[in-house]
Amino acid sequence: MSPILFDLYIECLTKEALEGFGGFQIEGQIIRIVKYADDLVLLVKEEKVLEDMIDKLIENGRCYGMEMNVEKKVIRISRQPLPVKIMIDQKQLENVESSKYLGSMLKNDGRCNCEIKSRIAMAKAAFNKNRVLFTSTLNLKLREKLVKCYIWNIALYGAETWMLREIDQKHLESSEMWCWRRMEKIKWTDHVRNEEVLLREK
Repeated sequence: MSPILFDLYIECLTKEALEGFGGFQIEGQIIRIVKYADDLVLLVKEEKVLEDMIDKLIENGRCYGMEMNVEKKVIRISRQPLPVKIMIDQKQLENVESSKYLGSMLKNDGRCNCEIKSRIAMAKAAFNKNRVLFTSTLNLKLREKLVKCYIWNIALYGAETWMLREIDQKHLESSEMWCWRRMEKIKWTDHVRNEEVLLREK
């Protein structure tokens, strides 16, 4: 099946199957599904509604000659994330505590600390890989632009969806200072010593 035909099938299938089901209301619009290139994410508030949606998708999918992959995973995002029991063809979907999708980590407690730490680690690895360039004799303004372009794009990928806490903000600020200190070749001991001098002057 061609990608275009597949997209048309999925569009018709989901529109027919999910009409009338609840979802999340965002700015007055009901959101019950997020579509990716070759996958779907169903968004619901109640377990029973999710089960009904999946049953309807399977039923309508078979009308189009399509079968749902039973190796799917389910994640409940909540302060108390209890397991979700969803059955497809007598097989229960696997419950997971976290899932990486399109490069972003989703956790069942809704927090983004693991994703942020992972992004910071990737950004530092990218910096170290190109350390010679970022610590070279190039103009400082140019090197700053290069870091913002190549390093912070990695660190802040998906940041629009993060629920930032104060501690997460501090981790991001610390990683930023980590980059600038290495660009200027300022040792941590020098950095601490300068802070002590400033404190004494105050």
